[in-house]
Amino acid sequence: MKVRYSYLPQQFADADDLWDELKRFVPTGDFTLGAPLAEFERRFAALIGTRHAIGVGSGTDALKLPLKALGLGPVDEVITAANTFIATVGAINEVGARPVFVDCDDTFCMDVAQVEAAITEKTRAIMPVHFTGYMTEMEPLMAIAARHGLPVVEDACQAILADIGGRRAGTWGAAAGFSLHPLKNLNVWGDGGVIVTDDDALADHLRLLRNHGLVNRDEIGLLGYNSRLDTFQAIVGNWLIGSTEEITARRIANAEYYDAAFAQIPQIRIPPRPRDRRRVYHLYIVFAEDRDALYAHCQGRGIECKVHYPIPLYQQEGLKPFGYRAGDFPVTDRHAGEIITFPADQHLSRAEQDYVIDAVRDFYAGT
Repeated sequence: MKVRYSYLPQQFADADDLWDELKRFVPTGDFTLGAPLAEFERRFAALIGTRHAIGVGSGTDALKLPLKALGLGPVDEVITAANTFIATVGAINEVGARPVFVDCDDTFCMDVAQVEAAITEKTRAIMPVHFTGYMTEMEPLMAIAARHGLPVVEDACQAILADIGGRRAGTWGAAAGFSLHPLKNLNVWGDGGVIVTDDDALADHLRLLRNHGLVNRDEIGLLGYNSRLDTFQAIVGNWLIGSTEEITARRIANAEYYDAAFAQIPQIRIPPRPRDRRRVYHLYIVFAEDRDALYAHCQGRGIECKVHYPIPLYQQEGLKPFGYRAGDFPVTDRHAGEIITFPADQHLSRAEQDYVIDAVRDFYAGT
């Protein structure tokens, strides 16, 4: 048996109604900021529970534009997690600011207890990363931010429908960025992102920023960017958005099935699972003894497992100008050598999951 990582061929295998909708759309010529985009933004805001949703060109832009709208620029510092995808740092860098890293804990999110020590006179914002579908401890983080008068921009790119005590990712900070990358639980056919906020003035500013700063066809209110979510992609988003809850529930069920089985394997350690958290499992990650050998074993059995990420972000060549050194973030370093990601998406069958579980069990049994 082979267990693939990307489920996209299955997700769009039965999409005749979507193709019909796209064919009806093309003759309208409503390609830029069109009616389907406005519909998608309304539905996305309702899904998350915010007043506004602004579709943009990528998840990276969904992080960058709020920082720009909040006035960040050169010399400013943004506190964020040491363990994240490069887009988080890329967004901070694009506005000219400097990322200041805080180590993570075993939920893979930033250790909030370390945040206050990282604040300096140059700190202008905090960007928690809800990594893998876990959420950062937002209540104490928001208290720290309030004490220091710092806005919070949530990197919720991997956390659509994650929540803490029923309060969803994206509803805590001044704004939040989400990704619609093809492997997210709500996705489109390429890059895309959404910014959410409850702040009317900030939403107006963001709509200008994503569209060259154009107030209308003839008036420019500010210097902005070309970062509009394509209306064509919004049609794909509208086709899927009604299934987001079901997709998420299936991922959670698959993760729980893995958890029950892996809990019986002493060499596998399951991350903390606080009961008041809803984790949406963009990535299903566990800690594994002899991880590299397990990874090779699973690959040899046809299982497309992954490592997110084998080289800590802060140690990457491209980040050397920030001056961090190996060992600065020991938990992130430990994770780089211990974690492994298994497919857990909504299209995975129980037979495929059992095959993964058996492969892991056989590896540690030496069979």
